[in-house]
Amino acid sequence: MEPKKTIAESSNIPKAGNAPARNDLLTVSQLTALVKRAIQSAFPSTVHVVGEISNFKRHSSGHLYFTLKDEATELGCVMWRSEAGKLKFAPKDGLEVIASGTIEVFERAGRYQLYTRRLEPRGIGALELAFRQLREKLQKEGLFDPRHKKPLPTFPQRIVLVTSPTGAAIADMLRTIERRYPCVDVLVYPVRVQGDGAAAEIAAAIRNVNAQAEQLGGIDVMIVGRGGGSLEDLWAFNEEIVARAIFATRIPIISAVGHELDVTIADLVADVRAATPTAAAELAVPVMDEVLDRLRSQELRVWRAVRAKVELGGTRLHGVLKREPLRDAMAVVRRREQIVDEWTNRAQRSLASRFHAARRTLDALEPVVRRIAPHAYLLRTGVILRDAEHALRWAISRRLTGCTTLVTDYKGRLDRVSPANRVQRLAEQVARLGTSLPAALAQRLTLLKQRLGSQEALLGAVSHQNVLARGFSITRLKKGRKIVRSVAELTDRQRLVTQVSDGEFESETVNVNQRELFE
Repeated sequence: MEPKKTIAESSNIPKAGNAPARNDLLTVSQLTALVKRAIQSAFPSTVHVVGEISNFKRHSSGHLYFTLKDEATELGCVMWRSEAGKLKFAPKDGLEVIASGTIEVFERAGRYQLYTRRLEPRGIGALELAFRQLREKLQKEGLFDPRHKKPLPTFPQRIVLVTSPTGAAIADMLRTIERRYPCVDVLVYPVRVQGDGAAAEIAAAIRNVNAQAEQLGGIDVMIVGRGGGSLEDLWAFNEEIVARAIFATRIPIISAVGHELDVTIADLVADVRAATPTAAAELAVPVMDEVLDRLRSQELRVWRAVRAKVELGGTRLHGVLKREPLRDAMAVVRRREQIVDEWTNRAQRSLASRFHAARRTLDALEPVVRRIAPHAYLLRTGVILRDAEHALRWAISRRLTGCTTLVTDYKGRLDRVSPANRVQRLAEQVARLGTSLPAALAQRLTLLKQRLGSQEALLGAVSHQNVLARGFSITRLKKGRKIVRSVAELTDRQRLVTQVSDGEFESETVNVNQRELFE
């Protein structure tokens, strides 16, 4: 077996102690090439080096350049873009890593370096480190802030499940939703939940559901998740692209990844985190039996309110009927008739008095007339008296007819505005309402049942607590708890209690001064 030649023997490198001949000279490139071949033959195809990263730089091309160092020396390292794109964590200065690759010579610079194909943090897994780094980054940006969390609707009408169509998680969620709230529509957006490209599919599904929400008839809740597995199996839900898609969604999202102990970045960004897919389905929908119980309770309260209203109306009606003016509604008419009767009696007495006086005058004049015996005069006088009597009687009759007509007119007017007639009409109306009210109430309750969901949302929007949450407050007197509606109600040194959205605080008035609004 021929002995292996050394580097000097296999080349034209001059021996030590001998003056080099002209044909033994090497160029720098030739020497570097010889060193490169020697290093490649001396080291295995893959070496594993432990060291601390320093001088880390990510080039615009995507390549990574850094130095591995220990207490004594340093080693230059290069990682090409194709390999750098596979890293789960972000390399940085000061991080101790295990670099695996090939030792080669960079001929142009005349230095050897490690061409890294794999990079792992020492003492902690790459996935765990990547999880911690991304969590710290997103937390600083505020993606986990509770202020950005959207509330879940009480009565959802349409739910989208973003998960694998073949996993056990989707069967559990569908079964739970059907059991608890069968009236909701459930749409399934199938995606891969592990492996290469799974994170991009999940993020795209979330964006597409938001973009197509109106075309789908409106989406109330989105559940994103899968069943349990290892950290590698769940890694798609720890990708930054998924976290940012969840944060940007307009639709409330429930994250249901793995089991109760599994916590992913998606769980931290989502509006609500569920321990399991089954728990997510329970959080998304109410229990139908509980909803029906609430409806029945509200129906009972409505019936009680209506009954109380009717009883109160009846009580008020009886009170009105017992009032003094209504007990004797014709008293005004009778008083008017009495006045007319008095006027008639006065007129009759006056006419009778005048007639008797005229008669006495005539009787007194009769002897005088007889003495002068003017028959014609008497005849004329008799005619005049008869005409006067006739005219007087006609005037009295006309006056009495006018008074009677006036009284009849007054009586008709009084009848039209009579409280008794009004009471009678109100009583008839109450009777009609008592007959038609049950049917109207039944129809109204049916309408209330149909619109209960929207009514609760509207009631929630104008509720006392929501008004306070928007920055309003309620101020009461500490003594008696009377609400303060005007500065005029206050005096100096008066104790007040102010209620805001998350509690109460006391205060004391000083220098109370009422001013005109917008002065």
